[in-house]
Amino acid sequence: MGIIKPSTREFFAEARKTPDYSLFDFLHGYIYGRWTHLYIAIGTGRHPLAKKLAPLAAWFEKQVTRGEKQTAEADSITMADTYHGKALPLETARQLVLVNEEINLPDLEQVIPYKRARSIILKNPDHIIALDCPCRAAKPNPCLPLDVCLVIGEPFASFVMEHNPGKARWITRQDAVEILEAEDKRGHVHHAFFKDAMLGRFYAICNCCACCCGALHAHQHGTPMLASSGYVAQIDLDVCVGCAECVETCQFGALGMGGQHSQVDFEKCMGCGVCVEQCPTGAISLKREPAKGEPLEILAMMEKAAG
Repeated sequence: MGIIKPSTREFFAEARKTPDYSLFDFLHGYIYGRWTHLYIAIGTGRHPLAKKLAPLAAWFEKQVTRGEKQTAEADSITMADTYHGKALPLETARQLVLVNEEINLPDLEQVIPYKRARSIILKNPDHIIALDCPCRAAKPNPCLPLDVCLVIGEPFASFVMEHNPGKARWITRQDAVEILEAEDKRGHVHHAFFKDAMLGRFYAICNCCACCCGALHAHQHGTPMLASSGYVAQIDLDVCVGCAECVETCQFGALGMGGQHSQVDFEKCMGCGVCVEQCPTGAISLKREPAKGEPLEILAMMEKAAG
């Protein structure tokens, strides 16, 4: 057996086909995929070495956001542009893991409102692993279960699996749907994640909770790492009984009580749809909101691309 794992060779081969993907990007992607849990633990400040490595982390972030292009546009790239997620209602997340054909949807600037990492190029979409969530694993008392991060397609699934065999497992599409549904019932938000070092593409669906998720923490503290689904929650006041269950559930703090009924903070609402499932009276629904951007409706996008 060679020193370089087969999945690493596949990742490198795919990297060579990716426009503007530098050697630094490859090394960054290798480190991220090879030592995902350590990477996230240090990045979120939860690792014992995080404080000691802070200067190195700051330098690394500068390199990530600037890359090799020393231009005015490159200087305006932020960390959120290189690593971000888009909220997905449950049905949209289901569609994404049930895709049964390869996808090539590059540069989705209308759907993914970031300057980098916004393509969906899915090869072998039925190759899915359930990975122990790095954000949860870094917490002393995390939300359970841990294995709720779905890495989808190649070369990502094989690369992460081959380097993290004790923290990942191969699953079927139906297994993935069941994980999504179970997490939805727990009130956790589905996000499609994109990363420039992961070939600038979509590579995973994470199921996020405000108590553990590093991206949610960053978003709440002013780093816009998460994009709206393109929908916003609306409440039927004739059906709402003011039980406040949705208020307790919302991971974005977008729901509150206004008198005897729940009310939606338009700016904070990300249209994730978790509150829809959590409302015991069915008083909440999602509506399209153009001001929140375009939804990641994968089947419609594939049909449009084919037509």
